[in-house]
Amino acid sequence: MTAPKLALTEGDLSTTAADAVVVGTLQGADGLELAPGAEAVAAAFDGALLDVLGTLRASGKADELVKVPTFGKIAAPLVLAVGLGKTAGEEQVRRASGVAARALAGKKRAINTLAALHVGAAAEGTLLGAYSFTEYKSDKGEGAVVKVDLHAAGSKENKAALKAAVAIAESVAIARDFINTPPNDLYPASFAARAEKLATAAGLDVEILDEKALKKQGFGGILGVGVGSTRQPRLVRISYKGAKAVKKVALVGKGITFDTGGISIKPAAGMDEMTSDMSGAAAIVATMVLAAKLKYPLEIIASIPMAENMPSGDAYRPGDVLTMYGGKTVEVLNTDAEGRLILSDAIVRACEDGPDYLIETATLTGAQVVALGKRTSGVMGSDEFRDRVAAIGTAVGESAWPMPLPEELRADLDSRLADLANVTGHRWGGMLAAGLFLREFVAEGVQWAHIDIAGPAFHTGGPYGYTSKGGTGVPVRTIAAVLADIAANG
Repeated sequence: MTAPKLALTEGDLSTTAADAVVVGTLQGADGLELAPGAEAVAAAFDGALLDVLGTLRASGKADELVKVPTFGKIAAPLVLAVGLGKTAGEEQVRRASGVAARALAGKKRAINTLAALHVGAAAEGTLLGAYSFTEYKSDKGEGAVVKVDLHAAGSKENKAALKAAVAIAESVAIARDFINTPPNDLYPASFAARAEKLATAAGLDVEILDEKALKKQGFGGILGVGVGSTRQPRLVRISYKGAKAVKKVALVGKGITFDTGGISIKPAAGMDEMTSDMSGAAAIVATMVLAAKLKYPLEIIASIPMAENMPSGDAYRPGDVLTMYGGKTVEVLNTDAEGRLILSDAIVRACEDGPDYLIETATLTGAQVVALGKRTSGVMGSDEFRDRVAAIGTAVGESAWPMPLPEELRADLDSRLADLANVTGHRWGGMLAAGLFLREFVAEGVQWAHIDIAGPAFHTGGPYGYTSKGGTGVPVRTIAAVLADIAANG
């Protein structure tokens, strides 16, 4: 997909040639209101724009879209009025800009007045809302709007906000593209090759461990999960070091390119969605590319395990004991709890680099969706850092909620054969038990946060805001904001 070109502009809205002008509407205390930035358009309508919108039953609620022909009152033939809801914060601007961008498909040029409220949010929303994945379609559709002018001052601050927003949105699109690529084309070796190409183009250092290297170095979790597939596993290591690095951060993302559940096979219904089980890895690859673009003053090293979980004569079985990287042993009670096995290997390897912080993300548990729904990630880990990550994620529009790691559940992971089992013997607190399992592999003294994105990573319904159907790119923006916060505050 070709993304829209964005530019800041302060031109006269009434005379600037465009296919459409985007304005915001609000649910005010006394009824429908126009958001700041729409003054020139309202003036061209001689104050009647609100009356026209009211006649068309506009309410200003979030994600609402009302089209108004201008009849020559301004140069653009169409006004798109998009609802912000009751407030005009960054996330509301982001969502409304996404709604507008989707409606502008096929247009050559549009003007977005929501940038007067927040340039970065308007830019992000526009680019993410315009996203579509058409690589496998014969009919590519109308395509995204070619150019969007963001109606805001060309100040140094706004230029910087626009540059950062474009880089962030481009990285989210990278993650979405990975997730939306079908598993017959995206498997461990091809995923690793694509990641290497992106990373090296961004000037990053890359190391790829194939199945022979994994065996030699003792990555029993990754090998155990991946052995059942003819497409063998990989571990991708990507490194970035910014100038005057203030902290070292480790990133880990789950890369199960397809998950059948293995011998503990999943039900057929909905199994096609398991093409998204590598969303955590996609987010980490995209974030590393973003780090190089934004030049964070950090040292960041990503460890990304990739495997395909398949049933076969060679597949690992319930009852097997795996020796993980670092020496701990795990009794496998359920082969569909495979993500934590490959992540544990990667976490131990990541901790060998001596990071100050470890951020890890995965489509880890169906229990996350049961507990928090499809749009809110569960965050577990070190209490202080967990809360910090959850708060930052919610602030950038990727809803997140801090979850506990109850000590009473840890005993349920005890194994009669090994150091621990990969699941408990019951269904209670499944997300929390998975977090407790991962904690066993985090080195002492490392501030750690796990982001469970089982629901938020993949959207199965119709588009809303700036979110399209399919891969969402969550939590790229959360991790990017956390990295920026660490760079600024340690």
